Amino acid sequence: MLPWMKRSEEPGKPETSTETLPPSVPHDMRVYAIGDIHGRADMLDELHRMISDDAAGWDGDRIIVYLGDYIDRGMHNREVLDTLIHAPLTGFRTIHLIGNHEAVLLQFLQDAEIARDWIKFGGDTTLASYGVRLPRSGLSIDALLEAKAILQRNMPPEHLAFLRSLRLNYWIGDYMFVHAGVRPGIALDRQDGNDMIWIRKTFLESRADFGKVIVHGHTPVLQPEVHHNRISIDTGAFFSGHLTALVLQGAERRFLST
Repeated sequence: MLPWMKRSEEPGKPETSTETLPPSVPHDMRVYAIGDIHGRADMLDELHRMISDDAAGWDGDRIIVYLGDYIDRGMHNREVLDTLIHAPLTGFRTIHLIGNHEAVLLQFLQDAEIARDWIKFGGDTTLASYGVRLPRSGLSIDALLEAKAILQRNMPPEHLAFLRSLRLNYWIGDYMFVHAGVRPGIALDRQDGNDMIWIRKTFLESRADFGKVIVHGHTPVLQPEVHHNRISIDTGAFFSGHLTALVLQGAERRFLST
């Protein structure tokens, strides 16, 4: 079973947010959530430096939650994964979620024909970063199978292990972190994996209290958006030049951006 085919990982019924106190995380923690990176290793390095400086002197627990979509569109996809795997920030606990782009890469390794759709939203740059060049015209099944074989041969085992280990969601305090969002009307512990990495309109237009504030990426916005039920932090790093992190400490919220 592929990771996004599972349901929410948090057991039991989630606590509902209180109406009298603002959403918060435990006061001995500082949480950084990073939006969609999309192959911008340069911005990831810059934001990591900003986070490291911001956390200097903080003696409590430090957590970084990456919201997925590490690959595609940008030109340095392999480098992004190398950074996440081999150069994590010292002194931080890291949580890596799966985005729809990672899900499609994993699906490509099982079904090469999905590449016809994958390259329409940036998969060609990920393939190129691993030395896979698709023909300019005509994607025959033979060409796709060859591309799959080259990717399997060129992708370091630790990259594949990392992709297969990605989580669907993460919960802490009054917040749930997920790549795309959740489906309104369904308990958070019963959410479908496909919704958590693909959903847009139904989630974005909902004014429902989800039980926790949902921190998500997936749908680019010009600047972080804070709503009563969700916080959107995909600021379109690939085309905007701005990779954003949400910082949570107690009931405080603020942002860091490249």
